[in-house]
Amino acid sequence: MAEAEPRGGLEWLPERVLCVCAHPDDSEFGFGATVARLTAEGSEVTYVVVTDGSQGGEDPAIPDADLAATREAEQRAAAAVLGVHEVHFLGLHDGSLLPDLSLRRLIVREIRRARPQLVLTQSPARALVSGRIGVDHPDHLAVGEATLEAVYPDARNPRAFRDLLADGLEPVRVEEVWIAAPQGGDHLVDVSGFVDRKLQALACHKSQITKEGPARPAVAWTALQTSIRERLAAAGEPAGYGAAESFRRLVMR
Repeated sequence: MAEAEPRGGLEWLPERVLCVCAHPDDSEFGFGATVARLTAEGSEVTYVVVTDGSQGGEDPAIPDADLAATREAEQRAAAAVLGVHEVHFLGLHDGSLLPDLSLRRLIVREIRRARPQLVLTQSPARALVSGRIGVDHPDHLAVGEATLEAVYPDARNPRAFRDLLADGLEPVRVEEVWIAAPQGGDHLVDVSGFVDRKLQALACHKSQITKEGPARPAVAWTALQTSIRERLAAAGEPAGYGAAESFRRLVMR
C-alpha cells in the first residue's frame, strides 16, 4: 500500500518532462491528469508519439493516411488542453513496433533533444490479469522497453549512437522514470484537481472514444468518463487523495 507523500507525490518539480507513448491518446489515458498538474505547476512537458495511430479504428474503408492525419490533429488538440505545446510524431506504422536498436535510437534522439529530468512512459511488462490484455498492446510493451533502454544506458552514453553527436545531441542523464501502472503502482500522484482536464483532453480523441458503442456514442463516452473517475478515486484512496494516477517509479540518479 502506497503511503501519502509530500506534495501529493511530487517531492520535486522537474523543469522538463518527456512523455513517450505508442499511440495518440495513450498519454491522456495513462497519465493525462498528472501531465495537467505538472504543466500547471510550471513544468515544460513534451510529447513523443511513436506510431501514426493508423490502426486505431474499426472502419477498414478509411485510408491509413486519413486516419493518421485525424489522430495527429486530435493529439495536438488534446495536448494543448493539458498545457503541452510541443508534440513530436515519429510516424512509425501502428501495430508494428519492436523494441530494437532502431526504435531505441529514435527515442534517444528525442531524449537528448528535450533533455528531461523526468520521463513518463508505458509499461514494458504484460500484466497477466483478467481483462487487461487490451491495455497490454504489443506497441505499448515495445515502447516501454525501448524507452527504458534509451534512458539507460543509451541516452547518457556518448559511445551509443555516435552519429547523434554530429547533430549536437549530447548525452543526458534522466533523473527519474515513471511507468504508468493503473494496477500495482508504488507511486501515487494526487490529481484531485485535474480529473476534468484529463477527460477534456480525452474528449478531443473523437475518432477513438466511441469504439465501445458506435451506435450510441453518448452512452459510451458517459460510461468511459464514469469508469475513469471511479478508477482514479480508488487509486487515490490508500493515500487519502480524492483522485490519483499510479506509477512504478524508477530513480535513476
